[in-house]
Amino acid sequence: MIRCVLPLLSLLLCLLPLLSAAGILKGRVTDPKGEPLGFTNVAVKGTTTNTASNEQGNYQLPLAAGEYEIVFLYVGFKPQMERVRIAGGDTVTVLNVTMTPENYQLREVVVRAKDKDPAFAIIQHAMDWRNYHRREVAAFTARTYIKALARLKDAPSRVLGMFKVGPDLKPGIIYLSESVSEVAFRQPNIVKERMISSRVSGDAKAFSLNRAGAGRGLSFYNPVLKAFSERGFVSPIAPNAFLFYQYVLEGTTEQNGQLVHKIRVVPRRRTDPVFAGHIYIADGTWRIHSVALTLNEDAQLDYVDNVRIEQQYAPAPNAPHVWVMQSQTLTANISAFGFKGNAFLTAVFSSYKVTPTYASRPVPAATPAPASNEPVHAETVAEARQERPAVRAAARQVKRQSRKTAAAVVDSLARRGDLLEVEKMAPGEIMRVEKGVNERDSAYWSQIRPVPLTDEELKDYRVKDSTEVVRNSKPYQDSLDRLRNKFDPQSFLLGGYTYNDSHRKQQYYVAPVFQIVQYSTVEGLIVNPQFTYSRYTDDRRRFWLTPSFRYGVEAKLFSPSVELNWQHDAVRTARLQVVVGRTIENFDPNSQLTPAINTNYTLFRNRNFAKYYQRRGAEVGYLSEVLNGLNMRAAVSYFDRRELENATVELITDVPGRAFTPNDPVADELPLGSGFGRSRALATEVWVNYRPGQRYITRPTGKVSLGSKYPLLSLTWRQGWNAPGSDVRYTFLEAGIQQSVQFGLLGTSSYRVQAGGFLGKPELSFMDYRHFSGNQTLFAADFTRFQLLDYYRFATRKSFVEAHFDHHFNGFFLNKIPLMRRLKWQEVGTLNYLRTQIAGHYVEVGAGIEHVFKLLRVDYFTALQSGQKVQQGFRIGIGF
Repeated sequence: MIRCVLPLLSLLLCLLPLLSAAGILKGRVTDPKGEPLGFTNVAVKGTTTNTASNEQGNYQLPLAAGEYEIVFLYVGFKPQMERVRIAGGDTVTVLNVTMTPENYQLREVVVRAKDKDPAFAIIQHAMDWRNYHRREVAAFTARTYIKALARLKDAPSRVLGMFKVGPDLKPGIIYLSESVSEVAFRQPNIVKERMISSRVSGDAKAFSLNRAGAGRGLSFYNPVLKAFSERGFVSPIAPNAFLFYQYVLEGTTEQNGQLVHKIRVVPRRRTDPVFAGHIYIADGTWRIHSVALTLNEDAQLDYVDNVRIEQQYAPAPNAPHVWVMQSQTLTANISAFGFKGNAFLTAVFSSYKVTPTYASRPVPAATPAPASNEPVHAETVAEARQERPAVRAAARQVKRQSRKTAAAVVDSLARRGDLLEVEKMAPGEIMRVEKGVNERDSAYWSQIRPVPLTDEELKDYRVKDSTEVVRNSKPYQDSLDRLRNKFDPQSFLLGGYTYNDSHRKQQYYVAPVFQIVQYSTVEGLIVNPQFTYSRYTDDRRRFWLTPSFRYGVEAKLFSPSVELNWQHDAVRTARLQVVVGRTIENFDPNSQLTPAINTNYTLFRNRNFAKYYQRRGAEVGYLSEVLNGLNMRAAVSYFDRRELENATVELITDVPGRAFTPNDPVADELPLGSGFGRSRALATEVWVNYRPGQRYITRPTGKVSLGSKYPLLSLTWRQGWNAPGSDVRYTFLEAGIQQSVQFGLLGTSSYRVQAGGFLGKPELSFMDYRHFSGNQTLFAADFTRFQLLDYYRFATRKSFVEAHFDHHFNGFFLNKIPLMRRLKWQEVGTLNYLRTQIAGHYVEVGAGIEHVFKLLRVDYFTALQSGQKVQQGFRIGIGF
């Protein structure tokens, strides 16, 4: 008997894994006409499992053997539930679904002549509850699948008619990537993400650029969505949305016992920063059920023709009184600099574990019912606002409680040792891409991928993955390099020439003609052959060497030098910098007066603004990120500085009554002149900057810093040492702070303040002074610096305060003027300030327009010194 039972038992034990193995549920979702419904949300009722269909309407779900209720959700269509039985083993169950458009009907109520559309009252409720819904979830963890695709439809042969487009940029899919991540969120707005799987079509070594946390900025519970453009866009339920939108209630339907209102969102003014389309609001709770909204070219998008956002919300699996996002899809048509294409990104959230702020939803006081003899009428905005005090009180309370609940949950999980890896990430680290996430094979992706690939995507993976070995081979890369490396005179004139050796990961770059050929009164015709040799790896490590062989023809001055940089750490900033040789230097090391601008003004305007000296010696520096947000650079240098004189007065256009000036900067603190003959200097410099709360992404190829809401603090200590062979003795200290602050639709402000000075009685030459980068030409190389200030006049050896402020209005005013709206120009205002003992109070006030022809910026500045107007003028530069 036992002999018979044992083989049968063994057989059953072998069959059990097969019986419990996950089967596959797959199918296609279409509308009644047979058209595919791409990105339909497909969820398993009562579980945290869900997916979405692809562009062709196909979906798939791995499910264990058993019976399930599958819910299909698509914006504007009736939810559909289907029962299905999944067999054990590697079976495939096909379930094709035809969804029916939702029949939104208007309820029979009396709409009085004085009343607005009923949609306004519904939106008023949604506005009042907006802050509560932003914080009703104290914390959650989830798994996110993201697929991103970009197609190129057309490409120019040259960008802006000047720069050649590479041979490997062809119409078709240019980027296809999938990723799976663990996401953790807690109030107030802390998002952590850990990527556990990544795939990039055609590049097995690459890591996906997908980031689920970036989607938090696309919540319509935020008053302004800061995406796709500098100025942001107003949410249809923002507190001030009535100033920007009209609303039309197109109908109401019942879904699972819940009334859902379909509201058409209509911009009041065509070119306001607003959306158009539909928003669906759940009655009674007044939360967002789903959205299908679009931005078009009227919304002043940068390099994008239109963007469509679709979002689907649903009750949280373990807390149905709060809702979470199930899926999000973005599609865009792109047009920029002759390139045309489209792109989409779809994100599917599953495996939610939600901690609600409250165990149940607070219920505000009900709106008073109309008198019995009064006919039932559509609720008005005024009536909807009667609930506002109670709702606002709930919103204030939930703001405090959500943080307490989130902190308590994290603390409890930490004590029990139940924190997920994503929740253990360091402060500031918002995303971690684990090593090996790109090593998953196609079988893994076939099993874990919730959204099936389209035929086009399958072909792209198959072709690019199968040819990757060929494309990475030396013969193939050499063939592409031969095309890339073809010499183009026009590109060389403006951007230089690059010679690639892709297989060896090497590159040779020759500077453009306008940097090689220069002119100044000090050297005459300057020939400055300069090239850079770079060698790089797949991570952040890089070595580059830049020799320069500068020769001034009239001065017969040969100035050879070499600069070496070595970034030796694969993750963080850690760079060795060495400069050695003879160089010709501007007295202001941060001058806006580029060689091209100085050459132009010298030859054609009789203006030799730039003043130079020769420097011989070496500097060794090391730049390192010591801690997150804390960077430090230390350097030691020894230079023999020598005074130079004008070697020529030749020019092309002679302006009558105007003569060249000596190569001796005029400075108010040096009334007897700034000549120094010869000066030798042994100096050290330590520079530190710190940005508190810096957020960053950790990738196997390096660390990516994303900035912080806090300002950047800096401190500089420069010391001149009175040692044998050194003629200087000084101590210079400087502290600074800078930050950019966003003000929603009003634009973005940036400020930078620096203060410091020399201690005691310094012994130094003019190039050691603290200089303030000025500008006396029409061309602005840097709009964040002074634009009318003399280049050298107010350089100081004493104390100073320097401040710069600018505000980019992002079209807030000009977009209200019909002609200006078409041009897409944007306003900018500037304020520059300087305080030294000699200069007193020097102020520049500027107003300008940027994005002129998409690239240029034109400003008009006025300068005041001690309250007196001293100068004014236009400045033109790059501004986009």
